[in-house]
Amino acid sequence: MPQVHPMRWLFSLLVMLPLLVQAADPLPSWYNGASRQAIEQFVAAVTTEGSKDYVAPTERIAVFDNDGTLWSEQPMYFEVLFALDEVKRLAPQHPEWKTQQPFKAVLDGDQKALAASGTDGMMKIIVATHAGVSTEDFIAQTRRWLATAVHPKTRKPYTEMVYQPMLELLQYLRANGFKTYIVSGGEVAFMRAFAEEVYGIPPEQVIGTTLDTRFDDRNGSLSIQRLPKLAHNDDGPGKPVSIDSIIGRRPILAFGNSDGDLQMLQWTKAGPGKRFAGLVHHTDAKREWAYDRDSKVGRLDKALTSATSNGWTVVDMAREWQRVYPFDSIDSQ
Repeated sequence: MPQVHPMRWLFSLLVMLPLLVQAADPLPSWYNGASRQAIEQFVAAVTTEGSKDYVAPTERIAVFDNDGTLWSEQPMYFEVLFALDEVKRLAPQHPEWKTQQPFKAVLDGDQKALAASGTDGMMKIIVATHAGVSTEDFIAQTRRWLATAVHPKTRKPYTEMVYQPMLELLQYLRANGFKTYIVSGGEVAFMRAFAEEVYGIPPEQVIGTTLDTRFDDRNGSLSIQRLPKLAHNDDGPGKPVSIDSIIGRRPILAFGNSDGDLQMLQWTKAGPGKRFAGLVHHTDAKREWAYDRDSKVGRLDKALTSATSNGWTVVDMAREWQRVYPFDSIDSQ
């Protein structure tokens, strides 16, 4: 039997040791702070058989907001940026947009006029760019956009602007028998275009804002057509309604980042037994953005107050994450 040189064996061990340590640590991008400890203690409590807090696997439902919770949302929600690009792409088919607001503002690059159009104007843009096609065609177009579009600040693809600590958390929960869902104000088909590949969450576990649809049979060519009418706004109080109607079980863990997630967190915590409510707090102006109560995107005001008064877990991004994005280096803080 050939002998292995002692120094070669030692070198191999030194090379492999960091990989072995990372494999043993399911949350390597989290500092060992209060939030990580709260997560691990909760998971241990609800998954340890014989524990007074034990929860059967069928009841281990975890729900996550998307924008600002699983990926970034600044300087504007990524789906809105997609919709603005779609206005420009579709403009040749709609000559009336040259004089019709808010489309004229988009085509002219008039940010002031676009902002003045408010929520109603943005809803017109979303409906115009998300409807009038089949669900399959819309998802295909979303994927084409995601394959080429880059974030205006980082110049990275939007699917790389995801939070590495949250990817680890999703995997950690699934490894402990949880079923993970997205419950977001984003349009459901837009998120289904990438959620399985990026988050490991299949389309049937993605819940979001929906448009009216209809089954269409054109000489045997079958499709689900997306109609220019909002069916359900999955934001704020709309989130518990969706959870109740689609999942049919109250979650035992919920994570969000803004006031739009408040009712989802309240609904989760209101159930019996041990439960977890968490907020991602954007405090890192260096690696991401710092914003909360006064932000026009992802405002965290009422939910932050509620978290403080009710003892929910608030993740301080700057202090508790060793890295933010998968492409970041580990912070040696």
